[in-house]
This record gives sequence, structure tokens and C-alpha cells, in this order.
Amino acid sequence: MQQVLAFDVYGTLINTDGLTRQLATVLGDRAPAFSKQWRERQLEYSFRRALMGDYVPFRVCTAQALEQTSQSFGVTFSADFIADLLAQYRRLPAYSDVIEGLGAAAKVGYRCVAFSNGDPESLDELLESAGLRTHLSAVISVDPVRSFKPDPKVYHYLLEQVQAPADQTCMVSSNPFDVLGAAHAGLQTAWVARSPQAVFDPWGVEPTWQVRDLQQLAVTLGSGER
Repeated sequence: MQQVLAFDVYGTLINTDGLTRQLATVLGDRAPAFSKQWRERQLEYSFRRALMGDYVPFRVCTAQALEQTSQSFGVTFSADFIADLLAQYRRLPAYSDVIEGLGAAAKVGYRCVAFSNGDPESLDELLESAGLRTHLSAVISVDPVRSFKPDPKVYHYLLEQVQAPADQTCMVSSNPFDVLGAAHAGLQTAWVARSPQAVFDPWGVEPTWQVRDLQQLAVTLGSGER
């Protein structure tokens, strides 16, 4: 059976800080901090909604997180600027290592799929815009489950969709919560720590593999390293 690599999208394949330059036109040197908090609130809102059983599409979490972050920073964006930001969020750039890394993983025999909190429509536009769609055999959204990572239900749904057992499926993510959620569901895991300052959660659970980028992941998998 062909082993599966399930790649997280936001923060792993796609750079969620890709709008910092656009934000800087209004916020100046506060733009990086704004982008960071926007992302943190987006994830926090998805966690809350999963726990509450109050699902909305991920794009709603993104828009509400933008509104909260704007209030927190004491800034008021025009309606046109907000609409453009949210439209550009569906056209964020891929990290520079991604296309080559996906190709290399496929060459060493892995089936590559995307697995994301994003809703199907947003994911299709995002991955097409970033030039990644043709490198992925499938794009799987949590949307049919009506919950978000790291709810165990979404990882079980992933396994159903790829029709592979957990020990033949590896969740690849830069987000420690995603790695821990997948490990809890029995999947293999790979943590992509692009920054030397990245810290994994000290929960007594380690990823199956830790790599600095997707190219190193492909080399590691191809060599059979643990």
C-alpha cells in the first residue's frame, strides 16, 4: 500500500504572513505583530468553535479574527481594505521549499494530499493561486465533519478519505497542535520547524520526524531515517 503524506495548508504549505507588506501600508512597523495576532486569533476561534460544537467555515473565523485584531490594535480599516485583505487571504503565497518538496516526496513513493481546516472553495482558490494543486492528489477539508483540528474526528475522517491505515499516514504540519492531534489519533507525524526559534509543546509526545522544510522531509523519508 502506498503511504500517504497529509500536508496541513495554512502555515505549512502556505505562508500566513504573506499579507504583512499589504498591512504595512496602513500599520507601518506594527504589521508583523498584527499579522501574528490575526493568525493566533483565527486558530483560537477555530479551537473554541470545535469545543462548543458551533461550527462555521474557516473563512468566518478568519474574518472575525481580523475584526478582533483590528479592535485590539485600535485601527479602523476601510470596508474596501478589509474586503481586499480577505480576498488576498485566498491567494497567499506558498513557502519557497514547497513545490520542490512535494515533487521530491512523490518521487520517493508517497501519495501527497492536502488536509486543512479551510473550506473547499477557499482551498481550491488558494492552492491553484499558489501553483500547488497539480502537486497534490487530493484536497481534503474538515468541512464535512463540521469541526476543526485537533478534534480526533477530523483525523479519522482523513483516514477514511485516503483509505489508508493510521500507521501508513503521516500528518505533516508546522503547527504543533496539529502534530499532537494527529499523533493522538494514531497517525505518524512530521513537524516542519522552519524557524530555529520554533518550540514544540512539551507534552511528552514527540513527532515521528522533525525537519526544517519539505525538501529535508523528502530526503529523510527516502533514506528511511527515524
